[in-house]
Amino acid sequence: MSNSVAIVLGVGAVEGIGGALCLRAASAGHHVVMVGRTQEKLEILKATIETNGGSAEGHLIDLSQCSEITNFFDLIDRQGGNLDFVAYNAGNSFRHETKNMSAAFYEEAWRICCLGGFVAGQAAANRMAANGGGSIIFTGATASVKARPPFVAFAAAKAALRATAAGLAREYGPKSVHVSHV
Repeated sequence: MSNSVAIVLGVGAVEGIGGALCLRAASAGHHVVMVGRTQEKLEILKATIETNGGSAEGHLIDLSQCSEITNFFDLIDRQGGNLDFVAYNAGNSFRHETKNMSAAFYEEAWRICCLGGFVAGQAAANRMAANGGGSIIFTGATASVKARPPFVAFAAAKAALRATAAGLAREYGPKSVHVSHV
């Protein structure tokens, strides 16, 4: 197993963005730590990485729960290795018409797409700054810069994630931590 660790939070199918990030990190020699919602998809991606000579592990984490994210990063610390790369790729469009959207639906979009990104980004940036640097990528969407129905909750959350990434970049850039929103 490599001493260089890459974490991708928000992994689904091998063919998706999260899967592509995992495959790329593995091909660069990182031990890939994948976070997703579906054990079967994580196992398929893990097998794909291992078949190509890489190493990976998967974890089921509810990214709307701050304590689960914090506990996950503590677990990674205990496993050792140098955290070099983190990608936050959570969110699935949260499609709903505004006229009958509950506040709970809106909040869930925000918790997963933004708050979870902040908690993961803060955890990663603090560790990377203490260890000499690294890279953090937050994935966005058109909704990050342009809201339209029926994606109001998703757009608000992704725009807030974009602002979070910009703030982290300004604070941690001088500490050799590259933060970007793509």
